[in-house]
Amino acid sequence: MRPTPDPVDPEKLTELTHAVIKAAKFPMLATVDPEGQPRVRPVSPVRVDADFTIYVANLRAYQKTSEIAANSKVELAYLAPDHDQVRITGEAVVLEDGDIIQAIWDANPLLRRYLGDVDNPDLIIYQVQPHAVRFMREWALEYFDVV
Repeated sequence: MRPTPDPVDPEKLTELTHAVIKAAKFPMLATVDPEGQPRVRPVSPVRVDADFTIYVANLRAYQKTSEIAANSKVELAYLAPDHDQVRITGEAVVLEDGDIIQAIWDANPLLRRYLGDVDNPDLIIYQVQPHAVRFMREWALEYFDVV
């Protein structure tokens, strides 16, 4: 017998979506390498805005740096322990806003510990600007567009 998912109240989609993002912690980031091969890896966002803009810290030497430089279209997939899902489709752009970079730096002791200085040239922070945000309950097999 197929499980029956909990109903989704459209008025609570934003709240449900943020709950999945908070519970999942380590989403999968999908990119495409220069040869066209899709690549997926877990990432640890360093900031999440109310409008679902996600910030991901990165080092210049990482493979995803060249992949995003060649094709900035990305997707983040979150899976909560209860198997609810969120997918954020968007574009990853290098964050240039010094105030936001400083706020992220101040809020993340791990960055400070490993990189030493906010001006470390190896540090890149990507701002994933969402084009689409979708939520799905476990077993529902139907995504809801989050406005």
